Order: sequence, then structure tokens, then C-alpha cells
Amino acid sequence: MKKLVTITLICAIALFTLSLTDKKSGLTKNFSFGDAQIASINQLAFGPEGILFIGDSKNAAIYAIDTKDRVEKEKSEDINVDDFDIKIAEALGHMVENIAITDMAVNPISKSVYFSVNVTDGTPVVLKLVGDGFENISLKSTSFSKMPLENPVGLDEKDRRGRSIRNWAIADMKYHKGNVMVSGLSNKEFKSTFRSIPFPFNEEQDYASLEIWHAAHGRFETYAPIKAFDIISIENKDYLMAGYTCTPLVLFPLKDLKNGTHLTGRTIAELGAGNSPIDMIQYEKNGELLVYISNSNRPVMRLKYDDIINFKDSITHEVSEFGASDGLDYDNLPFVNVLQMDNLDQDNALLLRRTSSGNLVLTSRSKKWM
Repeated sequence: MKKLVTITLICAIALFTLSLTDKKSGLTKNFSFGDAQIASINQLAFGPEGILFIGDSKNAAIYAIDTKDRVEKEKSEDINVDDFDIKIAEALGHMVENIAITDMAVNPISKSVYFSVNVTDGTPVVLKLVGDGFENISLKSTSFSKMPLENPVGLDEKDRRGRSIRNWAIADMKYHKGNVMVSGLSNKEFKSTFRSIPFPFNEEQDYASLEIWHAAHGRFETYAPIKAFDIISIENKDYLMAGYTCTPLVLFPLKDLKNGTHLTGRTIAELGAGNSPIDMIQYEKNGELLVYISNSNRPVMRLKYDDIINFKDSITHEVSEFGASDGLDYDNLPFVNVLQMDNLDQDNALLLRRTSSGNLVLTSRSKKWM
């Protein structure tokens, strides 16, 4: 009898512990369970409690996925994986040419690395790196919440060259102070759009149209999406620091990006035509805040926070020489063909880059060498 009581007590404790583990938090209490019906994955971003945000341009929606990946880890293991695209293709049972790695995001709690992959058969996939292998994160049996975008760019809309621009409904995405921030294109006359969506999702959604002076083009523009952005604090005020193709760098006061407004930013740098920013991260090194930008056709660029603060001018002239830079100073780092970049932990960054031999390498890099 005593043994039976002991076993019953152990089972009760186990069930209580399990209930605590599965209990929904205030952020996930309104989540549904089942097939999220995600059609494409353009962007990934982590929020609190291991919640992964997925930007789906085809459905023009943001999804919040409860990964339940909440075991805290202060420092990541070193990462160095060769032939990364080949390994992903093999894990999915496809040829390399049939997959596209669309984004990478590091869970700041667990330091686990997640990747989004679109397969040519139309299947979107999220993979979690486990050693040199991968764990498939189910999108069909998952706890999720969904927020459709208001007035996204149309499914059939094309640019001046006849190319579909629906994939830019969501161009970049970050979580900031309780909101999912999203850059992209709308179906309005001034297409370039920045959205602030409160999380947990409700019916609220603020979005503003944007205008910039594009120095390489020598004109004001309202139709190009922000390709990469971050939020930076200047004199105790938050600013959207936005990078565009060909490659202006522009500041917008975050407090002014209110619903229904049209805002013109301050262009602080022209980083060179024939290029597009991919990722933008910041971190502190020896007490100095630095901003890093990876690019499609340029090395990784490093900007100093103090230089950004002290640059009070605005570029309002044309920079006509192809590839020339102007405005804010920056350093070119010896990292080229960096396709994805994120902070791995306090001391390391994570780079997915293509080597000169064609090898796609995922590698961690000490920030003290960057």
C-alpha cells in the first residue's frame, strides 16, 4: 500500500510539472493549435518566450509560432558547418537547386539557430540546427497566432520590368518593445510601407507610407521597400534605421511612424549603387556600440554609433558615380558574400556565407575580430 501511495504521488508530481510546462502564458493564451497553413516564408524574427515570428508574403500575413524553446543558455557552442545548403537539401530529400534558404534567426534565449527554406514544390519549411543536423519544426501541428496585413501589395502586381513584387509584401521584420515591426510594400499609391503590429495580435495595425531621397538615383522615391532595418536609440529617442537597394541609409523617428501618416526620412549615407542590404545587427564592443550591415554585392560594413549620432546632415544631392559612397563614414570588413547574419550570443556573431570555391559555410565568429 505504501509503495502504491508513493507511485501515485510521483505520478501526480509529474503531471503537475507537465501542466506547468504546457501552461500557456499571457502571450500565447489566445493561440490556436493545428495547421497554420503558411504558404511561404520570407522572414523570421524571434520575440519573447521563444516565440518565432514568420513573415509570409504569399498569404500577406505574420504568424507567431510557439516553439516552446525556452531553456535559457548564456553562451552558444561554436558553429562551423560546411556544405550547408547541401546538408539542408539532403535532410529534406531534395536537390540543392530545388531549395532556397530565405532567412536565419537565433533564439536569444536558447541560442538555437532556425532557418526558413522554400522548396520549389511550394512547401515552406522551418529547420532548427541540432549539431550538424536539423530538426523539422512542424507548421501543420503547432501552436500559433496569425495577423493578416492590411492593404498588402497585390498578388498580380509587377514592377516596371514586369517582375512580381508580391514577395516584397514583407521585406524585413523585427520584434521591438511589444510590437512586430514590418517593412514592405502596400497596394497604395505610395507603396513603401512600415508597419507596427502590437503583440499579442489583436485588430490593431499601424502603418505609414515612406518617402526617401535616393542619392544614387537623384530623386525622391516612395515605391521601394526597406530591405533591411534596425531600431537605434539616438538621444533617448528610437529611430528606424532603414537600408534600401542601391544603397541609401535613412533615419525615421519611430514616434512619427503613426497610422495613416506619410513620412520623409533623413538620408544619412549612400553606401553604393548596384547593391542591396541583407541583414542589419548591432552590438557593443569594448563599450562602443557598432552597427553591421551585410550586403548582396559589398563586404559587411561596420558603422560606429557615435558617428551616426554626430552626423546631423542630410544627403539631398545626387551621387552620380556608380558605386560611389557619400555621407556617413563606415568600414568595409573582410567578410564577403554573407547571405545571412545574426547575433549568436553576447560574444559571437553567426554568418552564413558563400566562399570563393562555392562552399556555403555556416560559422560563428568572435565579435572582437569584427
